[in-house]
Amino acid sequence: MIRHGASYGMTLRVASALSFSLMYALMKWGATLEPVSAGEMVFSRSLFGLPIVLIWILSSRGGLAAISTRRPMVHVWRCGLGVTGILLIFQGLRLLPLADATTIGFTAPIFATLLSILFLKEKVGPHRWTAVALGFLGVLVMVRPGAEGAPPLVGLLFALGGAFVAASVTVTLRQLGKTESATAIVFWFFIACATVGGALALIDGHRHSWAVMAILAAGGLAGGLAQLLMTTSLQHAPVSTLAPLDYLQMVGAVVLGWLLLSDVPTTATLAGAALIVGSGLYTAWRERVLSREITPP
Repeated sequence: MIRHGASYGMTLRVASALSFSLMYALMKWGATLEPVSAGEMVFSRSLFGLPIVLIWILSSRGGLAAISTRRPMVHVWRCGLGVTGILLIFQGLRLLPLADATTIGFTAPIFATLLSILFLKEKVGPHRWTAVALGFLGVLVMVRPGAEGAPPLVGLLFALGGAFVAASVTVTLRQLGKTESATAIVFWFFIACATVGGALALIDGHRHSWAVMAILAAGGLAGGLAQLLMTTSLQHAPVSTLAPLDYLQMVGAVVLGWLLLSDVPTTATLAGAALIVGSGLYTAWRERVLSREITPP
């Protein structure tokens, strides 16, 4: 078996971040051309991303046997949270500029810190509290309560709700990952998204032109590829090394928003994004320092 180093894992993570940016940009682009519901976005992401996930499963060690589970009800809970979160995220994406929606999504680590205190009884020191405060300050800068030209409050609430639920998923995965494989977790999540997204698309879906259908399909493929790259990157490098690279999604969102949607981020968006990114990077750095202190040489 070919062994790759951390640099290979980092390359995969960069490709994953850019693929996620492409997925969100394509979904947003399709929604600007014709009405596209959040349910349709979820369904497209899962339907066209699932073949990539299946190819990955069949080509990996264990094949379909890897999707078996010993804790089906925990998967149901995780999938319920995950589907709710992605629906909220896509609804926020429909209402907000691409860069704003992407930036708000990166408040999830802040919520994850707070939830880890409540449910995992983790101890949080002054460094992580500072990072949390910095992140929330970034959100306030972006929201600009009462300011003229501020992003729609409803869209921000949907995006923040999606980030909060994503953080809840992170806490759940810490427990689920102790007994379940990443293959099973990814596969059943895609199945849940396809089922719920398909049902919602039947209820509030729209007829689309071939061009918009192709855009949504391409977004789904990009999402499936992003999931595969992100999961595979964890096999080659630690999370503390890879997590900061996820912020390249913001760069991708700004560039693709400008190219596809003619969106130019405001000064407040860029300033808030800088604070949120700083919060996330500081948290990742502290995690790496603490892991070195705890792990014996």
